[in-house]
Amino acid sequence: MYEIVRREAEVELARPLRSLWWSGVAAGIALSSSLLAEGLLHHYLPDAHWKPVVESFGYSVGFVIVMLARLQLFTEQTVTAVIPLLADFSTRNLARTGRLWSVVLTANLVGTAVTAAVTIFLGTIQPEHLPALLEVSREFAELDAGEAVIYGIPAGFFIAAIVWMLPSVEGAELFVIIIVTWLIAVGGFAHVVVGSAEVFMLQFSGELGLVEGFSGLILPSLMGNIIGGTGLFAMLAYGQVRAEL
Repeated sequence: MYEIVRREAEVELARPLRSLWWSGVAAGIALSSSLLAEGLLHHYLPDAHWKPVVESFGYSVGFVIVMLARLQLFTEQTVTAVIPLLADFSTRNLARTGRLWSVVLTANLVGTAVTAAVTIFLGTIQPEHLPALLEVSREFAELDAGEAVIYGIPAGFFIAAIVWMLPSVEGAELFVIIIVTWLIAVGGFAHVVVGSAEVFMLQFSGELGLVEGFSGLILPSLMGNIIGGTGLFAMLAYGQVRAEL
């Protein structure tokens, strides 16, 4: 599995910037469907103690699209792009990782921002569904910066775990993606890209300030995702095979 991920990482690190950018933008747009699906379930499900458990399955929709379509998602790269760097910590590999991270993250955020703007200003969803999407988004906005960091760590770890598992679960990819991302949602963990979709929805609707959204939610959850994906999972994954390389 290590060698498969390492080879995939080398391919991703060598891709042209334009390819990374448009794939990242597409991933941001696609991942916004997690908020849409979760909001629709929130709207239609009756108020009951089990509602959050079922509603959280909507969160998985965007990840299924992104991962099965092999679009560029930043939190996947917290483990993939780091494996070659851990194997050969050099200026060249550090620069390649930084290039990939910066382009993909920016593209993901542009994709979620564009989707939120189109949703709010052009009314691309039914008017009766919008309050539910905003209500779901407010749950993320209730976190303070420290909580966003802490809750971002498990989310980063779980997404990295999906990336590591997929090569060995041929035929069960859909099940793995749904179950693990459902766990992120039902556990109330913070994913920077889905969280940015929620932040932009609230910002464009006038409920959340620009600085508050970025410094209090997006950046802290980004830090937590990196700690969970790179600081924990990637280091552990590399550590278990280091002596065998």
